[in-house]
Amino acid sequence: MKKLAVLGHPIGHTLSPVMHNASIKALGLAGEYEYDKLDVAPDQLMARLAQLPAEGYAGVNLTIPLKEVAFQGLEKLDTSAQTLGAVNTVEFTAEGMIGHNTDGYGFLKALEEAFGKATKDDNVFVLGCGGAGRATALMAALNGAQSITLADVDAARVQNLSAEIGRVAPDVAIFQCLEKPAQIKLCREADLVIQASPVGMKKEDPSLLLSEAFRAGQRAFDLIYMYPETAFLSTAKAAGAQVANGLGMLLHQGAKAFNIWTQIEPDISAMRLALEKAVYS
Repeated sequence: MKKLAVLGHPIGHTLSPVMHNASIKALGLAGEYEYDKLDVAPDQLMARLAQLPAEGYAGVNLTIPLKEVAFQGLEKLDTSAQTLGAVNTVEFTAEGMIGHNTDGYGFLKALEEAFGKATKDDNVFVLGCGGAGRATALMAALNGAQSITLADVDAARVQNLSAEIGRVAPDVAIFQCLEKPAQIKLCREADLVIQASPVGMKKEDPSLLLSEAFRAGQRAFDLIYMYPETAFLSTAKAAGAQVANGLGMLLHQGAKAFNIWTQIEPDISAMRLALEKAVYS
């Protein structure tokens, strides 16, 4: 039996085992693979990763707050991880561990699926510039966005990400946005609005932006996937925007990771059905 898992701290909220085990079952591989979840603190991550191959693990996913830790700790990094400065997928090979990042792929695939396009020629507004915001802003810039507006309360975080985007995509216009009135104005002007902060992970969390920040013709994408519609998405939809949650991103980053570990194409339909059942029923 080859084992797979997602590691995080905490890890209770994850739906990765639900979708991966559904695919494994649909492919008739239930006797060969299984996918579970492991709670691993950041200071224990590198030691724990080193132990896993001997325990039968073929690979793992990483979630909050481990992606940057692995990026700093792993010697071998795929181009995807180098580009995004974070690791969400670790492949165990005979030559050692290799860090990958499938979040960027999943993000673009989810946008195309939900809205019919990704980020080309868009003015993109990114709310929250931590690890998730960083990855999505970089992918948007590298995939044809016209401009990126970075909104956060942490000025240093915004400045660092601005500099990073400037290095990898110098032709993309970058705007920094720290104050709420400016955020409302620039969000309303954007074609694509990405909610990448952790606000919304609790069901009672309010939207960080009110209805005047949105308009008809916009696309609003929330990386949070545990609920059909966060307050952010409900607010955007009421103002006329098209909306999508992060379920598609979770699906497609997971499918890509499974293929990296196994060289087998997963059953994406089974994965999607399992996720939709977990979130929508």
